[in-house]
Amino acid sequence: MEEIKKLTEDDILKALSEVYDPEIPINIVDLGLIYKVDINDNNDVNVDMTFTTMGCPMHMYIKEQARERIERIQGIGKVNVNLVWEPKWTPERISKEVREKLSSSEE
Repeated sequence: MEEIKKLTEDDILKALSEVYDPEIPINIVDLGLIYKVDINDNNDVNVDMTFTTMGCPMHMYIKEQARERIERIQGIGKVNVNLVWEPKWTPERISKEVREKLSSSEE
């Protein structure tokens, strides 16, 4: 029997960094929308994510894109993406690199 490669949080975040909010050209990891990644010994993954606002019209689409992208990882088990609203998302959650890029593009 082939040994299953244990996936890491970085593996999951790398995959999720390919998912973009269609209204903002920034991936969901850099936007700070991913709150928690849990991976068990079977490579089953639970992700807690949020959105910039509760009223985001694209939240179900983006959540589904996140789930589908994780499911494409080789060796992945079951995938569950949970929508959470606490703590509330704030712009400070945006990655430092993206914040710098955004502020330099405003100049």
